Amino acid sequence: MVMDTEIFRQQMKQKGWVIFDQVIQPELVERMRIGLEFCYQQCRNIQVKNGIADNNEFTVHHLIGQEDSFLEYLDVTPIHDYVRIYFSGPFTLNSFGGAINTSLSRSYAHNIHRDVRSYSPVLPIMLNTLVMLDDFTADNGATWMLSGSHKQSSKPSKQEFSEKAEQAIGKCGSVLMFDSNVWHAGGENKTRKVRRSVTPMYSKPFVKQQFDYPRALGYENQLRLSPLMQQIIGYNARTPATLDEWYQPPEKRMYKRDQEPA
Repeated sequence: MVMDTEIFRQQMKQKGWVIFDQVIQPELVERMRIGLEFCYQQCRNIQVKNGIADNNEFTVHHLIGQEDSFLEYLDVTPIHDYVRIYFSGPFTLNSFGGAINTSLSRSYAHNIHRDVRSYSPVLPIMLNTLVMLDDFTADNGATWMLSGSHKQSSKPSKQEFSEKAEQAIGKCGSVLMFDSNVWHAGGENKTRKVRRSVTPMYSKPFVKQQFDYPRALGYENQLRLSPLMQQIIGYNARTPATLDEWYQPPEKRMYKRDQEPA
């Protein structure tokens, strides 16, 4: 067990966030670092080509299907039992991005924000996670978290945030998990070294994924994945596009009936 489940429930209820210390093997962390640099070049080329370079520098999006180490992370991470506790049932991957924080970084992630637009204090809709690919320190821009802000609908003022927010400090290989209603902001990197992270986000299965991960990986590759991975990637929550896909027996339907707890 990575963390006592009662401690997990209490921290998520009170603070809205927890850190699982150094739960990812160093060898996988290193391959994810290399993969992130490769994917950034691909994403950056498209950002520039499509005229959206200014506010997206050092950000990476939708890593699943671009580089194998990120899919492997989803398969081996020990936090999925806690994601299931948070949602009280099944969940899917909503998005999987990343960030390379340098002394030059200035993107939307540095603004005070939360990652769900519809405030839902009762029904959990979305959950953030952040995998630390480098040590997160006070000097290199560890994420600022406003504890307890998942209980308030309105955005805090800059003064309130600066006075009360605390940084999520952790060693590389640690995973930060937080209620998507928590107000947070990327910190300023005051060092000469990069601070890298990837950010898998999860949601209730009925919430539309930001990217069609089943199509990106290939519908024909579904059975190569474990049942849990099929669920996480979204193979069990697809949208039919034809009447033939709609009129199917339960075991062949694209949106499986066991997506919510009984």
